Amino acid sequence: MKFKELKNKSENELKRILSESRESSRELRFKIASKQLKNVRETRVLKGTVARVLTLLNKKSVPSSNDSKQVEVKPEIQADKK
Repeated sequence: MKFKELKNKSENELKRILSESRESSRELRFKIASKQLKNVRETRVLKGTVARVLTLLNKKSVPSSNDSKQVEVKPEIQADKK
């Protein structure tokens, strides 16, 4: 699936697509191992879909940097040892 298509999906739909893609990927691996699959490029397409879905799920679960509070980090002061 294209990224634009996936972007409009809800989190539950993305999880469903992820599980279906992983299951299909598993089935393709078995077909490749038993020499039943001629088009081995399908696995690459499925891996890309899984990666896109995981990226979107991670973006949706992590709040953006603009929404979160900014925390001021103070540098540590090292004590001089003599």
